[in-house]
Amino acid sequence: MAERVDTVVIGAGVIGLAVARALALSGREVIVLEKHDAFGTQTSSRNSEVIHAGIYYRPGGLRARLCVEGRKKLYAYAGERGVSHLNCEKLIVATSEAETPKLSAVRATARANGVDDLALISGAAAARLEPGLHCVAALRSPSTGIIDSHALMLALLGDLENAGGVLSLLSPVVGGRVAGEAIEIDVGGDAPMTLSANLVVNSGGLYADQIARSIAGLDPAFIPAIRPAKGQYFTYSGRAPFSRLIYPLHTADSQGVHYTRDQGGQARLGPDIRWDAPLGDYSVDETRLDGFVASVSRFWPTLDPARLNPGYAGQRPKATGPGEEGDFLILGPKAHGSRGYIGLYAMESPGLTACLAIGDHVAALARG
Repeated sequence: MAERVDTVVIGAGVIGLAVARALALSGREVIVLEKHDAFGTQTSSRNSEVIHAGIYYRPGGLRARLCVEGRKKLYAYAGERGVSHLNCEKLIVATSEAETPKLSAVRATARANGVDDLALISGAAAARLEPGLHCVAALRSPSTGIIDSHALMLALLGDLENAGGVLSLLSPVVGGRVAGEAIEIDVGGDAPMTLSANLVVNSGGLYADQIARSIAGLDPAFIPAIRPAKGQYFTYSGRAPFSRLIYPLHTADSQGVHYTRDQGGQARLGPDIRWDAPLGDYSVDETRLDGFVASVSRFWPTLDPARLNPGYAGQRPKATGPGEEGDFLILGPKAHGSRGYIGLYAMESPGLTACLAIGDHVAALARG
């Protein structure tokens, strides 16, 4: 016998929690199902914790729109809730004259996305801001920052619970079916059960496509295959050399190995990108250190490789392949035809930045 509920959100990463919060604040009864013993243990805790400005993404796409909207909401929310964050800025650098025209192209894309605060500065000006930095020109992004992702997720969970929502840990989704006007979700774990929901939001991240395929009756034509793109980080011992984030010019599928830092001053380099790692592989391959050093030394020539240590690794849920630009895929009933199901796929960077805007977007779809 299925237990009747209003709304089920699958996955308690930062996006799942933001979506659940938005739905609960709109008046819905919400249960969040999470297969692990804590929230945010996968993609949400294995990234750079950067608040992105919305610079790179294809104008008109969901990543661009929701990043710009979400960045504004995230800064305001972090300030209101006391979530630790820092508006530290970012420099996007050209390390050769041949790269300099690309900065203008990046700036044009940013303007098309509504990011109009980028300043093009000389290499000398960049070096005055960050001694030790080498470049011939740079774009200065004053809207970029960093945030404590764990504290953010705690705040989102608190809002969800205050609005009557519930987080159920160790509750893996093992299957389900479209059942007339409802969707039934089979939940495993120590106390297996079946939930019959008016609305199911699949925010399963790296496993969103597998979860969708386990729900009988969903149109497989609207379930994209998720490809895990692995990226790893090396940490830097000692004082962080730069106060701002330093990024090379991006490619279609990656923002390159860049320099970031946390709010305690711990510097790190990464992530790189690998398409051959199996799903769930979070090992750090120390043999890739030379590649990191070669990439970063172009803008940080005094980098001391002896001070780099293996950090951590994460995986990005992409629906595209190497060299291809992707976008968020948020598919509701108007797209796939199944009432009561919203699928979130390829929710990679800037998902952390955009989480509040994604939550509001899904809540609007649910009202529709």
